[in-house]
Amino acid sequence: MRPELLSPAGSPEALRAAVQNGADAVYLGWGAFNARQGAKNFSDEEFSAALVYCHERGVRVFLTLNTLVTDRELPAALETARRAARLGVDAVLVQDWGLFDLLRRTLPDLPLHASTQMSIFTAGGACELAADGCERVVIARECSAEDTRAICARCPAEIEVFGHGALCMCYSGQCAMSALIGGRSGNRGRCAQPCRLPYGLDGPARGGCPLSLKDSCLADRLGEMAAMGVSCVKLEGRMKRPEYVAVVTGIYARLLEEGRGPTAAERAELERAFSRSGFTDWYWRGRHGAGMFGTRPENAPDPKDLFDAARKTYEKDDRRTVPVDFSCAVTAGEPCALTVSDPDGRTVTVTGPVPEAARTRPLDGIELEARLRKTGGTAYRAGTVVTLVDEGLSLPVSAVNDLRRRALAALTDARTAPPARRELDAPPLPDVDCSAEEPAFTISVASLAQLSPALLEAARPARVYLPLEEAAALEAQPAGDTAWCVILPRVWRDRDEPALREALERARSLGFTGALIGNIGHLPLVRGTGLRMYGDYGLNVFNARSLAYLRDKGLESACLSFELRSAQIRDMRKVLPAEAVVYGRLPLMITENCLIQNGIGCSLDRTGACVPEDGPCRAGHVLTDRTGAEFPLLPAYGHRTEVQNSRPLYLADRPELRRLGLSFARLRFTTETAEACADVARRYRDGASPEGPFTRGLYERGVE
Repeated sequence: MRPELLSPAGSPEALRAAVQNGADAVYLGWGAFNARQGAKNFSDEEFSAALVYCHERGVRVFLTLNTLVTDRELPAALETARRAARLGVDAVLVQDWGLFDLLRRTLPDLPLHASTQMSIFTAGGACELAADGCERVVIARECSAEDTRAICARCPAEIEVFGHGALCMCYSGQCAMSALIGGRSGNRGRCAQPCRLPYGLDGPARGGCPLSLKDSCLADRLGEMAAMGVSCVKLEGRMKRPEYVAVVTGIYARLLEEGRGPTAAERAELERAFSRSGFTDWYWRGRHGAGMFGTRPENAPDPKDLFDAARKTYEKDDRRTVPVDFSCAVTAGEPCALTVSDPDGRTVTVTGPVPEAARTRPLDGIELEARLRKTGGTAYRAGTVVTLVDEGLSLPVSAVNDLRRRALAALTDARTAPPARRELDAPPLPDVDCSAEEPAFTISVASLAQLSPALLEAARPARVYLPLEEAAALEAQPAGDTAWCVILPRVWRDRDEPALREALERARSLGFTGALIGNIGHLPLVRGTGLRMYGDYGLNVFNARSLAYLRDKGLESACLSFELRSAQIRDMRKVLPAEAVVYGRLPLMITENCLIQNGIGCSLDRTGACVPEDGPCRAGHVLTDRTGAEFPLLPAYGHRTEVQNSRPLYLADRPELRRLGLSFARLRFTTETAEACADVARRYRDGASPEGPFTRGLYERGVE
């Protein structure tokens, strides 16, 4: 079975462009909780009309509620979903764990789709969501064909793949660059796209754009996707103009319908519609490298002839029609009756006047069929027409036209009628209060070299967090009351899990007692190991409902999003012990590409790790922006890169930090020496003022 084609609808005009060019479904934003706040999106009236327009033509409509939501916003987000469900929306895309949990409990009949913002790239993560009621999981753009095949084979939920359009440099849902640099959160639909700007690797920004990926084009791979069980191919582009939507949707619809790859002319049209130095399919092929990157000149001209032709495909609503069958009986002494049936099995019947005896030329079946076939101006076209006309009868043309109009209107009502869906009351939050009078310190380090006796003495941490790779090399733990915990890789793949399970078992045998859960796919990895589970910042906890969801998952604490203001943290009900990062360079991106390999090159062993261990990837590299700010680059598991903020977060001198109800306050060490780590810990113990460049992060200013 071929995958569904899902097209972007950033405006009513783009929606018409998608539908008239063959989309099976569209996704759109309505209200304040979608990840493309810069798109035109839909008013209340336009949203209702869009549902009727699409459902009349057999096209499904998915609503994007895929942003992080504060406690104060949750009621409005839930009400948006309730109204959409009543109007008949076909599914809702969600990122926020609290909203996801609320929707599945209050609107149990409303299909939920896991947004790519949930950062799902393993079968374990997809299965976790399927078990919680997700009908569909949108997997990360970085997934290869091998990854996708493994997820499709193991996950009972539908799997959706991004087939065409813009690629984010960072894994979706894990990017804080726009938020921390400019206060515009990608997780809140306000991304300013700093990845498209020039940066220099270990030097000034001289025009190179090492974070700007080409657009993806998987037009050649649709047959592979169908064979492996991909349910849906998504086209990106809610910020793009309707003509672009028409061109790309039309080509992909033809390819799926005809089961083929694109011609040279179709490839050229895709590139002319929009590209950044061409396209790439390297992620799908499991490849990485500088050849994936490209830019688009500012104010690049639109292809006028291509877009003029595209506009004609949706200016009139006559290209996308539904075949219907008519059956009409004109019988002496009885009201005439017309029955209309659609391909989905819906049937409606309307009746009209009793026919009269013909005074001149009587009505015959051929003439009646010709009148019924006049469906122009509607969303329907006549298929089979069966007529039964008694001899010698007359029926006015106006009566036949009225029969046809009323029958098609009744069919539209049937096709667009919202399904019956239950609406339940929102369950109360757990009746617990896990807030603390003052937080205990925790520390995380990037390497064993930072972990000195002086640091442990100064911080007296309740927990120490150590990367799993580093923990496996530890001989033994220092004595004391500190809980030692492993930090699981933020990004990994199904093929990595045997080695990760082995490393977890070794860590447990060394005396580690806990693990940081930064991705929903970590849960099936850690369950059964005997390690206690603590939520990390990668889960993007933004509200108390998210804490409750993670509590139900077996987590014993959770780190809150560092995009929250301190007042939002203070006011959040702590139904689970809460942690916050209060010191350190905050992570801006986690990238599938190794930026060092792309920039200066490095050698890899057969496992994909950089060699030697002190090789190029391990050195202190930085990205430099146009202002001269330097962003340190840390190696990440699987030969990936984590981009750190240019300045460390510093809050030691903020007394309100101790009055937020937090149970834990994390000192996050990345590029610091062992001596610097110990000094920072002492300064936090003393509440000292900052020294050197620093930032207050988003705790005071928050994000849009």
